[in-house]
Amino acid sequence: MKPTIKYATIAILASNIAYAEGQLNIYNWSDYIAEDTIANFEAETGISVTYDVYDSNEVLEAKMMAGSSGYDLVVPTGDFLARGREAGVYADIDLARLANIGNQDRQVQGLADAQMEARNAGVVYMWGTTGIAYNVDMVRERLGDNAPTDSWDLILDPANAAKLADCGIAILDAPTDVLPNVVAYQGGAGDTTDPKLFEKAGEVLNAVRPHLRYIHSSQSINDIANGDICAAIMWSGDAFQAAYRAEEANNGHVIDYYIPSEGTNLWFDLMAIPADAKNVDNAYKFIDYMMRADVAANNVNYVWYASGNQAAKASIDPEILEHPGIYPTAESQKKLFVVPVYDARLDRVVNRVWSRFSSGG
Repeated sequence: MKPTIKYATIAILASNIAYAEGQLNIYNWSDYIAEDTIANFEAETGISVTYDVYDSNEVLEAKMMAGSSGYDLVVPTGDFLARGREAGVYADIDLARLANIGNQDRQVQGLADAQMEARNAGVVYMWGTTGIAYNVDMVRERLGDNAPTDSWDLILDPANAAKLADCGIAILDAPTDVLPNVVAYQGGAGDTTDPKLFEKAGEVLNAVRPHLRYIHSSQSINDIANGDICAAIMWSGDAFQAAYRAEEANNGHVIDYYIPSEGTNLWFDLMAIPADAKNVDNAYKFIDYMMRADVAANNVNYVWYASGNQAAKASIDPEILEHPGIYPTAESQKKLFVVPVYDARLDRVVNRVWSRFSSGG
């Protein structure tokens, strides 16, 4: 969900995708793995990895639906994985081939399985929420001490958006992560499939569109960390990566993130194998490697997303485990919802509403 990571040991050229016994071609979200994970896997197994990245489910879906992607392992979000399975794009996962499957968090994996109506669709890698990241000082300067830093109001109320426009507001380019939350903001059920509620949500977004700096899924991480924008609808882990980068740079910017009181969506990113994958055995080796408790913890401590791995928790930084923005409190969990898989009719509505908003029309 972010900008490209570069590894000295990884080829990042799609044209170099290889099909051989010692090869593995991975397509994952950017900034979504520890810097040494791939190199460690290569050293331990002798398998050479080609690692490419994307920053939206729509980009991944287009490549998968086109066929012959060349990838052996991808990491779609649950609703997109379910839709791809219906189209025959993804293979079932043979859980018996995964020695470390017992390390998975049964509750989290169970919620993901329920969303996809399948127990063998994919293995949860990370999960998280969608919320608001903001520059504490910049927002306070413009909205005062009573700024609604617990509500979607901070960005979705046009009066607040107008006051923050000069310091910069951004929104994820992710319709199925944003529109359901606007529905919840308006008092509706975030897991709705009512087209009329999405149309109304679009009207809310259109009202703040003139005040936005941009709509993008990865640019916000560096921009909010550097003080180039002051508020953004972001995925949880991206927000904490931004906060960490600002702290490491010692640039004076303090970034915070919250789950809005009106509720938000709970999403799951799962490791999945394309139906036309050529290096299937190596894909299973990589999934099993990623489910090792030490590897899973190392990834979480780098990307600041919640893990689908229960066994990893013993080695996860306590600051991450105890942060309510990463592992939500029991109170916050009451207002979390899982976005259902939309049928073709509703998908067209969502895309039309989003296109109108993103184009400014």
